[in-house]
Amino acid sequence: MRNSLAFIFSIAVAMWVTAEASDYELEVLAEPLEHPWSIAFLPDGAILVTERPGRLRVVDSDGLRPTPVAGLPEVFASGQAGLLDVLLAEDFEETGILFLSFAHGDDDENHTRIVSARFDGQELLEVTPIFTTQPPKSGDAHYGGRMAWMDDGTLLLGTGDGFYFREESQNLESHLGKVIRIRDDGTVPDDNPFVDTANAKPEIYSYGHRNVQAIVYDRNRGVIYAHEHGPRGGDELNIILPGRNYGWPVISYGKDYSRALITPFTSYEGMEQPLLHWTPSIAPSGMTLYYGELFPQWQGSFFVAALAEESVRRVPLLNGGEPGEQDILFTELEQRIRDIRTGPDGALYLVTDEPDGQLVRVAPSR
Repeated sequence: MRNSLAFIFSIAVAMWVTAEASDYELEVLAEPLEHPWSIAFLPDGAILVTERPGRLRVVDSDGLRPTPVAGLPEVFASGQAGLLDVLLAEDFEETGILFLSFAHGDDDENHTRIVSARFDGQELLEVTPIFTTQPPKSGDAHYGGRMAWMDDGTLLLGTGDGFYFREESQNLESHLGKVIRIRDDGTVPDDNPFVDTANAKPEIYSYGHRNVQAIVYDRNRGVIYAHEHGPRGGDELNIILPGRNYGWPVISYGKDYSRALITPFTSYEGMEQPLLHWTPSIAPSGMTLYYGELFPQWQGSFFVAALAEESVRRVPLLNGGEPGEQDILFTELEQRIRDIRTGPDGALYLVTDEPDGQLVRVAPSR
């Protein structure tokens, strides 16, 4: 992988910057990308990037391939709706299986859907829906869409409340505003918390979320972390526990976009408090927990992409698991940052949410 990536980096545009926490350089690996949303690393050194309008792109040793991957399912692309996350199966090198999340349907009736597919290097084959949120909703906002693997092989998906349907986050008969846990074929694990609850959707793992924008499973600690958008303030980073209620819209540290009060409560019995919240809002989107070797001083830190702030927040975890003092990084890009991941080489990779967005590598200064 490192030899393949080295060639990509040699053709990249380099921008040199300095932060108090570390000296680093930003290298633009690919542009333009139309509202890129997610990143995945292929075993051969290439990188997959989703574009929200409904394209899956490949960046290889020759740069950005001009032709998108063929065979994608039809995507509802409007507003926040579109192609969202890409996640490789843990045995991808043997099977070629990957998973895509996206908005499915039309403006009147749509869902967040996951499909599995086999990628042969050029196109997707055997595309199979494995999960579709119910009930359908209208509008083109708040889909969630981030996915992650747990160490037992189950798949996590964060969903949104559909924006106009915030009360559905508290409704166990709805997938809206939830963290979902399924097997890789879409079946329900027997130990999900609501499998024996009458009328509850058995895929639900936690509820009371507004719009989940990142899920990270920390295998070192056995802990699920997720962050979600608040409205005007009240973005949250949470530790996700099975069956727990995270409060939206009964509790919130934010106000509505009109500045009206959504709720008088920031806490309520039986509802979880966030590990931290950002008020005013930074609009978090995408997150990685860094255990790479290139930045030893950043080990054990979250890196949280931020749309509104046009930054990445570094959030160190202290010995007790509490968040420490945050750094605000990469503002020199002056772009909305949609996703950030740790690469196999220990570098950080991010994409910027712009009509002519970029794939950027962050590595120590040479």
